[in-house]
Amino acid sequence: MSQQEKFFEYINSGYTTKGDFINLGAAMLGEQAITNAFVKVPLKTLNRHGLIAGATGTGKTKTLQVLAENLSDKGIPVLLMDVKGDLSGLAQPSAGHPKIDERHKVIGFPFEAKKFPVEILTISKQNGTRIRATISEFGHVLLSRILDLSEAQEGIMAIIFKYCDDHKLPLLDLKDFKKVLQYITNEGKEELEAEYGRISTSSTGAILRKIIEIEHQGGDLFFGEKSFEVEDLTRVDENGRGIISVLRLTDIQDKPKLFSTFMLQLLAEVYQTFPEQGDSDRPELIIFIDEAHLVFEEATKALLNQIESVVKLIRSKGIGLYFVTQNPNDVPEDILAQLGLKIQHSLRAFTAKDRKAIKLAAENYPNSEYYNTSEVLTQLGIGEAFVSVLNEKGIPTPLARTLLRAPMSRMDVLTDKELAEVINNSKIIHKYNQEIDRESAYELLNNKIESSILAAEKAKREEEFQKEREKFEKEKAKQASKPTTTRRSTAQDPLVKVLTSATFVRAVFGVLGKLMK
Repeated sequence: MSQQEKFFEYINSGYTTKGDFINLGAAMLGEQAITNAFVKVPLKTLNRHGLIAGATGTGKTKTLQVLAENLSDKGIPVLLMDVKGDLSGLAQPSAGHPKIDERHKVIGFPFEAKKFPVEILTISKQNGTRIRATISEFGHVLLSRILDLSEAQEGIMAIIFKYCDDHKLPLLDLKDFKKVLQYITNEGKEELEAEYGRISTSSTGAILRKIIEIEHQGGDLFFGEKSFEVEDLTRVDENGRGIISVLRLTDIQDKPKLFSTFMLQLLAEVYQTFPEQGDSDRPELIIFIDEAHLVFEEATKALLNQIESVVKLIRSKGIGLYFVTQNPNDVPEDILAQLGLKIQHSLRAFTAKDRKAIKLAAENYPNSEYYNTSEVLTQLGIGEAFVSVLNEKGIPTPLARTLLRAPMSRMDVLTDKELAEVINNSKIIHKYNQEIDRESAYELLNNKIESSILAAEKAKREEEFQKEREKFEKEKAKQASKPTTTRRSTAQDPLVKVLTSATFVRAVFGVLGKLMK
């Protein structure tokens, strides 16, 4: 048996599946692809998570596109984090190309161009179906970890949520939360301390500053109503194909705090909502996180621990997470160890540090008698990758240098007109894009403060009136206490005084005397 025949048997036996699968392409021996030596991913193991890594321009996004297309064809819904903005082309068929036909002939099956059902989502100002969540849905634990609060600050956060629950103050958006913080440090300080104990104003100030940081990164658009229902990510179209939800994130590359906040909340919501299903024959939902380093690069230790816990537990809900990044080192080791499917595109070695990184990346893959892994990692062509998956028994398959199949949809973005058409055809956009600002903590506390001010002014007016009344009563009583007398006043009227004066009398008699003469 020749080496090529031996290799063919090696791959076919290693990638044999009893259940349904996705065909990624054909295994390569050296620089040559072996026709019909198919590299298959069992649907049963897709909830074991995965990694797609490789340097810029090596084909990571196209590999992601291929997986999303085939999952959709199998009736499995997909959520894609589109950070670079080049995944909208899934909604239109590929234009085709002779090189694509040639590639598929080598792989062993013909190329078929087709489009897929796409839903455009957004958490920013971009057009699309809006995803929101309320502060209450986060809860004090998750919000504290996202904000990287100290133990004392986390305790205050728990008190704030308890206070709002006890006083029927809905926490929906950031302005609600900021209003509560301001209230408990000013007008409501005595009320809060009487019920829950004293809190530090310096700690509430620190929490407020971190809330403002999230707000400046666009959190005011994400927090609020109407909350997105994660069940809408698991829809299928009228032909039974899974909906591919493309979350456009091109304008938040410089806002990692918002991105990690959204991701963790989404994963937590999915975990809490979806029922346990254990190991089933197919996943319920596959989530691809492109530019995954944005999730981890500014994550705190507490946040990383939370993500690690979610990754470990969420697979039992039938959810698969796939991290797409340039270097496997971008993903923390504890999370990397949980990933069953690994697709490694070429890595570049320009420095000693790069060479060490490549050697380390090679150790993440099974040993193979057919490849010097660390050496081949720098020689992989565009659209080629090392692949290792879990078979249906959960055992890693043989490492295969793979010539990957081409995407069936367009390998380019949609035009503005095409994008608008996809968005307008959405069946859920009217459900989530309506503006809702119902009465919540912000309005209720403002009313409470206004009522307190009016009550204080009324009390002040009543107090002033009472003082005047008392003054009047005292004056009245004083006048009433003076003794009364019947003697007429000895004080003469000025006119009477003049008329009765001696001078006036003499003058009158003088005049009368003259008249009588």
